[in-house]
Parts: sequence; C-alpha cells; structure tokens
Amino acid sequence: MVHAYILIQTEVGQAAAVAAKIAEIDGVTTAEDVTGPYDVIVRAEADNVDLLGQLVVARIQNVDGITRTLTCPVVHL
Repeated sequence: MVHAYILIQTEVGQAAAVAAKIAEIDGVTTAEDVTGPYDVIVRAEADNVDLLGQLVVARIQNVDGITRTLTCPVVHL
C-alpha cells in the first residue's frame, strides 16, 4: 500500500467545496481545507505508485476549482 499527501491550491473561495468533492473519491482517506500556501491537504492511498498516479491525475485533478497539485508520497526510512 502506498500513501501520499496531496497539497492543493484552489481558485479563491473554492477550498471547502474542493475538499468536500475530493473526500468522496475512493482512495482518499482525508481531505481538509487549511490555511497557508495550500488550500486543501489530502491523504490518499493506493495499492501501488501507478494506481496512486492514476488517482491523482484522473480523479483528483479533474475536480473543478483546482489550480495546482503537489503529490508527496510517504516513505519509510
């Protein structure tokens, strides 16, 4: 299982709506609107890196109101 944090910038005033839409996507464990340089932080999981990439590119990035994403895979050192 691969886990990642996805940092999201949204259009002005869209953070809460974007977080709510993303929270409904399979593979997303949490989606919260936050303050700071990013507007939403998502925790997601998938069986492998390829499926994680598909989740981000095909599902999360297609949510209306998103302007930029940054995916940070979790590593265990």
